[in-house]
Amino acid sequence: MKDDGKSPMIVLGVGGAPHGLKGELRIKTFTDDPLAIGSYGPLTGSDGKTYRLLTVRAAKTVVIARLDGVNGREQAETLNGVEFSVSREALSAAGLGEEEFFHADLIGLSAVDDRGGRYGRVSAIHDFGGGDMLELAAGGGKSVMIPFSKAAVPIIDPGAGTIVIDPAAAGLADDEGDDQ
Repeated sequence: MKDDGKSPMIVLGVGGAPHGLKGELRIKTFTDDPLAIGSYGPLTGSDGKTYRLLTVRAAKTVVIARLDGVNGREQAETLNGVEFSVSREALSAAGLGEEEFFHADLIGLSAVDDRGGRYGRVSAIHDFGGGDMLELAAGGGKSVMIPFSKAAVPIIDPGAGTIVIDPAAAGLADDEGDDQ
């Protein structure tokens, strides 16, 4: 259940391996504050079930959560790969800052430069530990990664369906004599 940017649900995290024998689960979160995943109320799993997080604690690059009704390691194992979502309304109630966006709202936006050059569409957002990266899918199955920074992406306009990029700051500027 990947969010297409139009879905009323926003994915907050994905289940990983169980933690211990009592049914705790590692969850990779997509929230700015990893512990915030426990503050939005019941979550909807990509398996169609509703989950209430009883406890959430930080652990390196994930959180460890105890879910209501998950009482053993075997039950927790069935949640590996399950995406946990919440309604857009629940997140909107928390409010977004002026320069904050749901990742789901960026997927599908056209990447253009200030001269009208086209670089593809945002197909994914990745975090490899050094900051968010936007994956731009161009024609012919080719894709490129650019940093998701103010320098590389100075303008984000979901209403217009575009992000404006600075090709040099994004690492996409052609070298002299290079045909791209």
